[in-house]
Amino acid sequence: MIIASIDLQNGKVVQLKQGRDLVLERDNPLELAAEFDRYGEVAVIDLDAAMGVNVSAAGSGNQEIIKKLLRIAQCRVGGGIRTAEKARELVSLGAKKIIVGSAAFKDPAKKGAGITGGEFCVNTYFLEELVKKIGRERIILAIDSGLSGGNRENANMKPGYEIYVDGWKTPTGLDLINTARTAEPFVSEFLFTCVNREGTMTGIDLEPVRLLRETVSCQITAAGGVSTLDEVETLASMGCDVQLGMALYTGKLDLAESFVSSLNWKKSELLPLIAQSADGQVLMTGFADQEAVAESFKRGNLCFHSRTRNRLWMKGETSGNTLKMIRLRADCDRDAILATVEPVGPVCHTGAWSCFNPDRQYTWEYLQGIIAERFKNPAPGSYTATLDDDLVREKLMEEAEELCKAKTHDELVWEAADLLYFSTVLMTRAGVSTSEVLDELDRRHKK
Repeated sequence: MIIASIDLQNGKVVQLKQGRDLVLERDNPLELAAEFDRYGEVAVIDLDAAMGVNVSAAGSGNQEIIKKLLRIAQCRVGGGIRTAEKARELVSLGAKKIIVGSAAFKDPAKKGAGITGGEFCVNTYFLEELVKKIGRERIILAIDSGLSGGNRENANMKPGYEIYVDGWKTPTGLDLINTARTAEPFVSEFLFTCVNREGTMTGIDLEPVRLLRETVSCQITAAGGVSTLDEVETLASMGCDVQLGMALYTGKLDLAESFVSSLNWKKSELLPLIAQSADGQVLMTGFADQEAVAESFKRGNLCFHSRTRNRLWMKGETSGNTLKMIRLRADCDRDAILATVEPVGPVCHTGAWSCFNPDRQYTWEYLQGIIAERFKNPAPGSYTATLDDDLVREKLMEEAEELCKAKTHDELVWEAADLLYFSTVLMTRAGVSTSEVLDELDRRHKK
């Protein structure tokens, strides 16, 4: 998977060279997140929280932006997460995974003791609390590492790679490989950042990545200095995801090309491509070569490689029944692709909604689509089109009362359907989507 990074500082998207020097700044995080989400999860890093700058009891000044980003894209969030409660709050707001760093390497009882005083260790208590609160599957441990001095304050520290904390300012004396081995039982993934190369676009140091890959079996995302498609391909062949920052923002690397390079084309020149609707219904399956994947990103509509014609084929190129592409995701082996799409018209050549199911599953999202269409293009005699704000609120109160009075199973079904319909009409008039309501319920469930 290709992961684009959005680093936030004082409400702006920034790129820093080795965590210190500002190289570039942008003020469109929401637009970036919507674009980046097409290619993979988005890493949202709160630099202010990580560095303890502009932080109050309510959090950093980036909190409201982060909340909005979590509604736009599939995000993993990090930066200054020092408590399990904070991690759980972010998960409840929609974060797919949580990235923790410094807090996982400090003994809270020995604050300020330094390397020789035993301040730095794998904080298993903190990691255990995280596992209890959000589950191991949601925890990413950032292991920001650089070349060690060999004997800095710790005579037992051999030359190699050590963990850095506090925004890469503080060396810990903790060996990268031994630390990863100790921490792996608590995490689902490591985010390895090569601090000596971060922001330099001089190429990642592959040696620590190789050592790490040989040591742990969990997922690894590599970052820091990646600047060529060859590096993306090499890291992917090692079983690692790739996080891009500086090379992406400066245009040295293109997300679409990086996504294509990250797939396992050595296994086959054609990879299975499965199309599903936003509500998870499988629509069709086909195959894609590198050209088809690249064209899907370029055109914004899903493309396949037609084995019958032995050429590129965009779904709907003759019928007009296209599949608008929302996002692509590779599977764990990078040899199959899942496309989330918005179909324009029937998907199957028979005229059916899906190649696997002739009838569209009636979902809440589908109901709202019908209601929205009735408002946009009111048909003669359409009851929905007559529902103004006052009338729909009046009907809502009436149906809520009737639902409360319902006694039998059939009465409850009937009245609940009425209430859901009128609620959805009111939502649609107000520009509230079904996904927003479901996200809110999901947030409450995860609190």
